[in-house]
Amino acid sequence: MSRAGQALRTSYLVACVAGVAFFVLSVALLGVWPARVLDAQTAAMAPEKPLEPTTSEKRGRAVYAREGCAYCHTQQIRYLHADMARFGAPTLAWETRRDTPHLWGTRRIGPDLSRVGGARSLDWHYAHLYAPRAIVASSVMPGYPALFDGAPDRPRQDARDLVAYLDSLGRARELAGPEGEARAKEGCNCPDDEMQQMAFEGALNAHPARAIRTLESAPSLAGGDLARGQALYGRHCANCHGATGAGDGPGARYLVPAPARLAEHSYTTARLAEVLWHGVAGSAMPAWRDHSTEDRAALARAVQALSAPRPEPEVPAHLVALGRDVYAANCAQCHGVDGDGRGSAAAKLAMAPANFTAQRLSLTEAVRVLREGVHGSPMAPWTTRLTDAERLAAAHYVRSLFRATPPATEAR
Repeated sequence: MSRAGQALRTSYLVACVAGVAFFVLSVALLGVWPARVLDAQTAAMAPEKPLEPTTSEKRGRAVYAREGCAYCHTQQIRYLHADMARFGAPTLAWETRRDTPHLWGTRRIGPDLSRVGGARSLDWHYAHLYAPRAIVASSVMPGYPALFDGAPDRPRQDARDLVAYLDSLGRARELAGPEGEARAKEGCNCPDDEMQQMAFEGALNAHPARAIRTLESAPSLAGGDLARGQALYGRHCANCHGATGAGDGPGARYLVPAPARLAEHSYTTARLAEVLWHGVAGSAMPAWRDHSTEDRAALARAVQALSAPRPEPEVPAHLVALGRDVYAANCAQCHGVDGDGRGSAAAKLAMAPANFTAQRLSLTEAVRVLREGVHGSPMAPWTTRLTDAERLAAAHYVRSLFRATPPATEAR
């Protein structure tokens, strides 16, 4: 063999050995070594007895993978201030220790789901899976009617399992509590690592839509551009509350309790500020904390504009006294002696009782609620315990508790 041939063969051999070596080194550096680091982090930082997924949640995870949800949704809150401000603390390795294969995702077309557990009601999830645009007008998510028997309130087992899985995301770390966070921080052993310390800063779950039941006041709203608010209302609220606030949006029939009939209410600006910031726990009404103060003020103005002024009927004197007595005997335990929603039984209810000092129903709506109750809420019908006259008197009385404030004026 010529010298040139030997050199060519040697070069082929060197290239082959170098290629194999590079492949082995790549697998070691990009696969084996990171896996060992993550395994070590998981062992050091995980709670002693982390919450394990239920059988239904395991099946739901398989449905999630099968339907390709990870193509659009991520399950990894990154060490970025933008992610942390919107969703909460960055994802720790131990939170995804059971993910094989992982479902972190890479394309953030839809919102990150790492902390979606408890952020939405179950009926909202079912309705959104069945017909996304009936709930979120601008959604690009495809519907999954094959998971249902013809309607969102008739989910098949796959839909139940998928929603159970979604509702579990983020729960294990949340239930680990302060002790779990302390153990993770100790196991991290990284006091000087600024990035690693970001995992323990701020709220664990900052999901912007998560409804919170609290007596804390919300950031106040003042002013509000009506035209801007009406545009926002049409984009975000009309699908549930209806274009005119009648509670008849395309998604309303699938939600329990049904969305409020906004046109039948008068709200103080402070009450709307609370709802837009905290949401309504126990219902499908989310919080809108990811919207600016200007947007929330505009929305408040638009909601107030839905309630047209109506002539107030004269209340017979005998009904005033009767209504006060009926309210004290039957309503004050939940709604409070003064109607502020802070009755002795209020804290034990799944949904906070209405605050009549900050919102007032029309007379027709108040009588209807007393007669029919609010399905899906602690408010029961009062047809068996109260007479027609007593319900009418109580309706007049609760409306008298409203403490009106001037509506938000248009921003200039």
